[in-house]
Amino acid sequence: MDIVIPLFDDFEPLDAIGPYQVLGYLPGATVRFVAAGERGPVADSIGGMRLDVPARYTEVGACEVLLVPGGHGTRPLRGDADFLDWLRRVHATTRFTASVCTGALLLGAAGLLDGLDATTHWAAAGELAAYGAVFTPERVVHRGRIVTAAGVSAGIDMALRLAALLTDETTARAIQLHAEYDPEPPFDSGSWAKASPAVRERIKELG
Repeated sequence: MDIVIPLFDDFEPLDAIGPYQVLGYLPGATVRFVAAGERGPVADSIGGMRLDVPARYTEVGACEVLLVPGGHGTRPLRGDADFLDWLRRVHATTRFTASVCTGALLLGAAGLLDGLDATTHWAAAGELAAYGAVFTPERVVHRGRIVTAAGVSAGIDMALRLAALLTDETTARAIQLHAEYDPEPPFDSGSWAKASPAVRERIKELG
């Protein structure tokens, strides 16, 4: 089972690492990171982590799962005709094509979400609609071969959903248990609808 995650400078770290933590434990799975640019170090959007990615996206012609993370680095890629063409070509070979956060905007820019329900980070809902998708404010949206996740941490939920689809629910539950993924957040402000005006204002300062 070949699972491919393209990385680019300014990727959101949990968008990629959360699903990697889940999908990497699937029996028979190989998870590969490939660089959307040149091989070598790829920096996350926070700035403290650099991953050495040994292969370029052009070296992948097919895979069972294509999973596209988000982050500020998606912006230049939305206008990269070569990368978008690669997304379309590889999508044609996949069992599932998935995105986390603003990775959905890359799927949209490639024309893969036209007319489909999809989700993304709450701050990018309008941009997603501009690509012909119907923004759906759910944590995970599964439509045919395409599975999209809302912002950042939602990628873990999406990966568990994929794990069940690729194997079975018991395996997915076992991976969840291994990760001890049993969230009890200290604050109830994990969505725009639940956040107070003060929290909504503070997030503007965090960039």
